[in-house]
Amino acid sequence: MKKIHLHLVSDSTGDTLEQVAKASLVQFPGIEPVKHYWPMIRTARHMSRIIAEMEENPGIIMFTLVNHEIEKVLIESCKKNKWPYISVLQGIIHELGRHVGEKPTERPGLQHQMDDEYFDRIDAIQYTLAHDDGQISDNLLNADIILVGVSRTSKTPTCIYLANRGYRAANIPIVPGCPLPPELEKAREEGKFIVGLVNSVDRLVQIRRNRLLMLQENKTTDYVDEDLVKEEVKESRRLFSKMGWPVIDVTRRSIEETSVAIINMKNKFEEEKVTKSK
Repeated sequence: MKKIHLHLVSDSTGDTLEQVAKASLVQFPGIEPVKHYWPMIRTARHMSRIIAEMEENPGIIMFTLVNHEIEKVLIESCKKNKWPYISVLQGIIHELGRHVGEKPTERPGLQHQMDDEYFDRIDAIQYTLAHDDGQISDNLLNADIILVGVSRTSKTPTCIYLANRGYRAANIPIVPGCPLPPELEKAREEGKFIVGLVNSVDRLVQIRRNRLLMLQENKTTDYVDEDLVKEEVKESRRLFSKMGWPVIDVTRRSIEETSVAIINMKNKFEEEKVTKSK
């Protein structure tokens, strides 16, 4: 393994920079980075003090700095010391400004402002946690997205991901022999956006068996009986077709891919509603 020192410099929390660095480094499995974090740098003077500390472990500099004075101090020092440096956001901000015809504010940390969007996201997370796995189903009319599916179709993690994107997401499990809550039918009649999730029989059986092993449950149950699981999947598809709900097969999808597909479906659903109302 080739060891390198990687300095992550930011005038905000450094979260964006950390994610970019992580996504980039995974492409180089032969590299072992020693990361040095330098967040919340708000003045050129502060930057100068940090540079003195960087000299103890010279390496590659990655930064997200929107203030030109701070950036100038860092780049000049990198050139003087012959340190390689990468500006993560500057090229994007410059090109974006050029295309939209606007000048950037150059104020750090704007993405972390506690504005209405932030509080809406917190509200969405609280709603989603309270409405997981069929809990408090009498409040489904306040949901932005409702997911329905048999056990182990990734309903909960998908809802959590959607909540972090600002959507109030509820999920309703399909349990053999148990009727769906009447509130779900009411939500359908009110035009709420409902999606059915399905998984392949083989994958469901595998996931359910692993779940039972985690719970140290060794007894044979209907929960993992292949024929019964096949019937569950068939019945769920029949229900989704009858209700006219869109269906997503999560067998080969990540949570992120499923969520993006749901968001795209919802946007199209809302557009069609507007078109019909005209």
